Amino acid sequence: LRTERALEKLLPAADISPQRLHQAMRYAILGGGKRVRALLAHAAGELCGADPDKVDTAAAAAEMIHAYSLVHDDLPCMDNDDLRRGKPSCHRQFDEATALLVGDSLQSLAFQVLAQPGLYINTSRQLEMLHLLAVASGSRGMTGGQAIDLASIGTSLTQAELKSMHIHKTGALMRAAALLGAYCAETEVRMKIAALDRYAMQ
Repeated sequence: LRTERALEKLLPAADISPQRLHQAMRYAILGGGKRVRALLAHAAGELCGADPDKVDTAAAAAEMIHAYSLVHDDLPCMDNDDLRRGKPSCHRQFDEATALLVGDSLQSLAFQVLAQPGLYINTSRQLEMLHLLAVASGSRGMTGGQAIDLASIGTSLTQAELKSMHIHKTGALMRAAALLGAYCAETEVRMKIAALDRYAMQ
């Protein structure tokens, strides 16, 4: 519920131009999902003594990246899925071009909200958070895992290859979400962050 409220606040309103894009962004991310990444961020933040209001933004950023990946994964050029969370996928509800722009915009918005000036006192750590999310989202993380998945269609993966795919496609953003929550703490919590990192990589 608190992540839903944070997303409601951080997303552009549906009546702001370009309305159709903003409506589609809200359609893609609000009102559904388990919010596992947000839960990980808040659990890690609580462990490290972070202000929950600060964690809200980090948790929302992780959820935006996750939602963008789902919108793109559903496209005909990827998994070609018509349904997502029991309702028409974004490209079915709107159109393919809008869905592509929704993913692009949610990805950009995740970094925009996490980079807000004055959001965190420790700006060096804020920069670490941005770097962490970027790596987890890119070719060494989530999109790399999707590339492995697409390349493996019609082939049998070894257990090691399957594990590598899941570490990148799903695990990278899970790990990032937990560490983002921990990084929201204003005090030095390096030992706890190291323990969380080991946990998140399991």
